[in-house]
Amino acid sequence: MCSRCGRPEEARQLCAVCRAAPLSVSPIRATFLFEGEIRDVIHALKYRGARDILNPLAGRMAESWHYHHMQSDVLVPVPLHTNREAKRGYNQAALIAKAIGRQVGLPVISEALLRVRDTVSQTRLNREERKQNVDAAFTCVTCAPFANKRVTLVDDVATTGTTLDACATALLACGAQSVNAFTLARAP
Repeated sequence: MCSRCGRPEEARQLCAVCRAAPLSVSPIRATFLFEGEIRDVIHALKYRGARDILNPLAGRMAESWHYHHMQSDVLVPVPLHTNREAKRGYNQAALIAKAIGRQVGLPVISEALLRVRDTVSQTRLNREERKQNVDAAFTCVTCAPFANKRVTLVDDVATTGTTLDACATALLACGAQSVNAFTLARAP
């Protein structure tokens, strides 16, 4: 895999995308590849309210966390805009962060990073459209919880990394020492 973004690669070095335009968030690691049954499981969590799937997955997530030697002081779920969270009734990234936090013994800070723009879904956008879509979409309400901390962003799926990168930009501007990311799945 790419040592920076975690994209599946033949060589153990930076992928072409990271060589051309490295992200601020690094490394990005995941428990699963986003394919087959895990894709169905994540869709059930995200769109059908299947919150109960996280408990059976929590052990695998912790194993993956340790396998990848993740270094962090605090976990931060990628926020949904208030409109989308109200419609869905929950933020799946926050649920994943809480499950990982319990397993690896790290605090979760859910309210300090906000999505301030109600962006369109990234699912049908290409890399450049995704980047433009989330540009300046995130801000920190307060910087105190992140100052000089190693922050791990948590989300359901990493695809291009643009959402994670936009969040990292806000956290680094707030004084975070470093920002990496841990997701339930990584798009191949």
